Amino acid sequence: MRLHHKARRLALQGLCCLDVQGPRSTDLVERFIDDSDDPLHITHSAKQLLRAVFAGRDTCDAILGRHAHNWDIRRLAVVDRNILRLAAHELQSGDAPPAVVITEALRLAKEFSTAESPRFINGILDAVARELRDDDAGKKS
Repeated sequence: MRLHHKARRLALQGLCCLDVQGPRSTDLVERFIDDSDDPLHITHSAKQLLRAVFAGRDTCDAILGRHAHNWDIRRLAVVDRNILRLAAHELQSGDAPPAVVITEALRLAKEFSTAESPRFINGILDAVARELRDDDAGKKS
């Protein structure tokens, strides 16, 4: 399993826990990540990603909400919502190419969610990536 995927996977699991139990469980979630069998650089990356996505969840939800037509982000399944948040954060940060971010989100959806989720997630993330690309192009012109 690729290193970045392992970090995303751990971050997703932590995000789902924080989404349900709230920020009071942050220490517990970080201990869960630390207790994984993964090397230190993966757990460190997972915790950084977890913190960044959780802190920026309102911003992520806003951009996702513009593209999740007829869906309230807060009413999505916990796993799908957090896969979308994780990917939206990564798309906004520009640290990885959009195709990689979307592929990784679909991989997580296939692993942790329902059979219908990858198609739904792909549609939303494709629209988010397109919006961010268009915004970026508008800033450069």
